[in-house]
Amino acid sequence: MSLLLLLPIALPGIITGLALLTAFKAVGLEPGLLTIVVGHATFCVVVVFNNVIARFRRTSWSMVEASMDLGATGWQTFRYVVLPNLGSALLAGGMLAFALSFDEIIVTTFTAGHERTLPLWLLNQLGRPRDVPVTNVVALLVMLVTTIPILGAWWLTRDGDNDAGKREIKP
Repeated sequence: MSLLLLLPIALPGIITGLALLTAFKAVGLEPGLLTIVVGHATFCVVVVFNNVIARFRRTSWSMVEASMDLGATGWQTFRYVVLPNLGSALLAGGMLAFALSFDEIIVTTFTAGHERTLPLWLLNQLGRPRDVPVTNVVALLVMLVTTIPILGAWWLTRDGDNDAGKREIKP
């Protein structure tokens, strides 16, 4: 199961794009906004999945056991203990997926049809020398918009050097 989830990010974008286009044509879906969302979700889910699995591996299950010992139901334990521990991993995975989504021009090209996305617009503008200043400004804005989530994801998933258990007590 884990291999199937990692496959979309391991395959080259052109293979993923062709496979998605073929699958969409087989079920009668015309390329458009829905196919773009599905295409991007195929590799964005992998990023979120990897973050959540990494957090699961680092989670201390003693709090879950304590919650169950104190009479919490499975749903209450999930809602009040597990989900808050996974919250930052889900948010960081979402931020990284958002940033990676801007970079996936190949899959977007195959799944977009007549839709115009910002990365495709930027790619098309490279051939128009008189529009270079506008293209440069938009590219800079895209860099800022994608850098902020990456920094946010790094900040959310960094090891807590200031955790209470890791502080050194000085006399």
